[in-house]
Amino acid sequence: MTNTTHTRKLVLVAMLAAISFILMIFPQFPLIPGADFLKIDFSIIPILVGLYLFNLPAAFTILVLRSLLKLLLNNEGVNTWIGLPLNIVAIGSFLVIFAIFFKKETETKSYVIGSILATIAMTVAMVVMNFIYAIPLYAKFANFDIGQFIGISKYLMTMVVPFNLAEGAIFSVSFAIVFIALKTILDNIAKKTLKK
Repeated sequence: MTNTTHTRKLVLVAMLAAISFILMIFPQFPLIPGADFLKIDFSIIPILVGLYLFNLPAAFTILVLRSLLKLLLNNEGVNTWIGLPLNIVAIGSFLVIFAIFFKKETETKSYVIGSILATIAMTVAMVVMNFIYAIPLYAKFANFDIGQFIGISKYLMTMVVPFNLAEGAIFSVSFAIVFIALKTILDNIAKKTLKK
């Protein structure tokens, strides 16, 4: 990879991270009634674009840079310190599984299978992370004890699981729309960026 090619890649990665950060803070909306704190954002879309243009390490670089921007520019205290790692694990688990199936010439069947398995992986990861990480920390540092208010099992099964299943479906459909609409442009960008 020449210096020019490397510079182009770095610029694109930085731009995608900035777009991802913007999408992370606006807009956000809840999916589950009674759980307004479970909000979906579309910051994963530029990360998946980075996966298509480059590779999985580049996509994770975009994820990390986006997260650092969140810490530096939109830090909300306890909610960010506890919620951001949770968000990183959610997107990271989706990304790893999705990347196995999503290639340059992905067929619809592979895309659907990858999306379903990635959604399941993200959901399982979030159940585990909520149980061992988020629920105890929110109770200790934010005075928000899910166990007392709702019940841990009820919270996980009626809120965390359906939220993440719906979120994964929304991620998959949204990126499919963006990908179909912009594939020609993305392919041109990839050729210009990766040419020797």
